[in-house]
Amino acid sequence: MLYFGPTSQTVINLFDIEVEKVKDEITGRERAILNVENKVEDVTQALLTMARGSTRSTEVNELTKQIIAEAVAEEYVNAGITSDPNSLYKASNNGYSGKNLFKEKKQMPTIGSWYKTLLKKAKENKDSNYQFHYSYLAKVMRQYIREYNGQMAYFDGQSTFDLLEDVPFINLDISQLEERFARPLAQQILLSWIWEKYVKKNSEDRKKATKKRVLVDEAWMLLPYPEAVDFLNTMARRARKRNVSLAIISQRFQDFYEKPEAQAVLTSSDTKLFLAQDKSEIEYLKEVFKLSEGEAGFLVSCLIGEGLLKVGQDTAIIQITPTKKEFEFVETNLNKLVEKN
Repeated sequence: MLYFGPTSQTVINLFDIEVEKVKDEITGRERAILNVENKVEDVTQALLTMARGSTRSTEVNELTKQIIAEAVAEEYVNAGITSDPNSLYKASNNGYSGKNLFKEKKQMPTIGSWYKTLLKKAKENKDSNYQFHYSYLAKVMRQYIREYNGQMAYFDGQSTFDLLEDVPFINLDISQLEERFARPLAQQILLSWIWEKYVKKNSEDRKKATKKRVLVDEAWMLLPYPEAVDFLNTMARRARKRNVSLAIISQRFQDFYEKPEAQAVLTSSDTKLFLAQDKSEIEYLKEVFKLSEGEAGFLVSCLIGEGLLKVGQDTAIIQITPTKKEFEFVETNLNKLVEKN
């Protein structure tokens, strides 16, 4: 388990980029590429969410996005990172680790270095149409910069760990972050990073791809932020091609109902598990997931551990009974947790 928060020593770098293997549609062969263009868009989306802040400022528009994107692209150019996978590594710096030849990766750009590029471009700017947006970004993005002791600078810096392929389960814990904005922002940044470090490493050839799963708990937190919702949809589509399933977990379905653009992630899922539902939300579920009266009635009256599993057109009532060991991870009853300790 890895914790993220103001006092945590764990850092992940939003700018990390990895080589991916894509299948050539003509030859059927795989080739390695470095998709800098997509990465610039992903980083830009996250920085836009940061720029909007907890107030979801209406000052952020297409001009703001253009400024952010240009500075992000310039960061990769300055680092000498191109579509060539070899550009990720330092030149003539090969070495040996045991019996294996290895290449040393370059230092990646960071939010801090991006901010310096932003300030430099702001000084160079002569276009009055962009002046306000540069000034706005210089003010609001300062809180994310470690050099200025920003209160939300925990994603500024080089990554301090990597995701290991042979680890069966990794929990990235953001529960210590403030719920209204810091937590959904962390969700978006972590999803982008998981895409780079975990999903992209899978082949597009399903015969070679390992089965993987990414679980996003309390996904409703992302919904007020349009760039976060857009990335969630994009990741769901991208992951499917690489034999990776995206599991969305939420206790507040009404929030999804009120965001049609977010419903696509749920309705396109082939497997759905419904646990006990409140009467106030069951009508929304019936409408979106085409539940029958009998299925809806069961969900508002079922007991703890009972649920409805839908796979494609098939539906089954299930009883979930965790083992004692599993309860150590899923128990949320505070009284029982106190008794155990």
